[in-house]
Amino acid sequence: MHSTNGQRPTSRVLVTGAGGFIGHHLVKSLKARGYWVRGVDLKQPEYEASSADEFLELDLRRWENTLQATSEIDEVYNLAANMGGIGFIESHKAEIMRDSALINLHMIEAARLNRASRFLFSSSACVYPGYLQQSTDVTPLKEEDAYPADAEDGYGWEKLFMERQCRHYWEDYGLETRVVRFHNIYGELGTYDGGREKSPAAICRKIALADDGDTIEVWGDGHQTRSYCYVGDCVEGIYRLMRSDYREPLNLGTDRLVTINQLVDVVADIAGKRISKRHDLTKPQGVRGRNSDNSKLREVLGWEPSVSLESGLERTYRWIQAELEKAGRLPLAA
Repeated sequence: MHSTNGQRPTSRVLVTGAGGFIGHHLVKSLKARGYWVRGVDLKQPEYEASSADEFLELDLRRWENTLQATSEIDEVYNLAANMGGIGFIESHKAEIMRDSALINLHMIEAARLNRASRFLFSSSACVYPGYLQQSTDVTPLKEEDAYPADAEDGYGWEKLFMERQCRHYWEDYGLETRVVRFHNIYGELGTYDGGREKSPAAICRKIALADDGDTIEVWGDGHQTRSYCYVGDCVEGIYRLMRSDYREPLNLGTDRLVTINQLVDVVADIAGKRISKRHDLTKPQGVRGRNSDNSKLREVLGWEPSVSLESGLERTYRWIQAELEKAGRLPLAA
């Protein structure tokens, strides 16, 4: 059994959202480290079977189900949420806030009552104020920049509220809470179609389906900027944070800023296609710029993500291309 600080892993861990993108990867990572893992979600993973020792299909909006999920569990990685890409979170705010608040409040209380020793909450860069993200050459966002608060409407406010609740559960009850703020996580085995996909997956799908010389639709003017973190680095960072003694929110992302237009160009190069862009200014595009300041991440964990954007997108594109071939939407490669 392996641990970053020499401790032996606890015997039983819970991953909620285990049927989703990051949760599925996290289950595989924890199993490889020697943990006994219970996965919980509304549904099984879509693209491959879960490697969890036990997988329960439970609706964690319901209190009794969170008690069942956390029974005889030592540590909780709480990744369950109702969320999606920018189009989804801009048009389903009440649903997102209702579902995620119910899940998170029930989960942290159930973890406390069932005497879990640690609880990780998956927050988001969407907690950062809009007034700091109005420029494409945005200053990297430090953890303390979340206040004075002006979180992303709906999704971001629920995340910020739950960050505070984690703090209070440590202060009032002594529950060891950890809070990670994800910055645009991408990779294979994630949603790439249907409206909930994030921009890297959507762009990979559009380019895979395009012919050489075609034009694809890009939401916004393409000059909006982001930093992207590969899912393998994400789950490594989650684990290292959980093993640390750091209780404050921590960024988890890369600090390489790219425009959406540049993201399209990288994927087009990977695909070996000449691709033009048609910008749709009527579609949601989020903040103008968002980048992660990794100073605290390096200080706290002595580590930071290492997979390059090109390498991570290569893996993501090839996987989405293969899925489209299996679905009959692309001809099989020769």
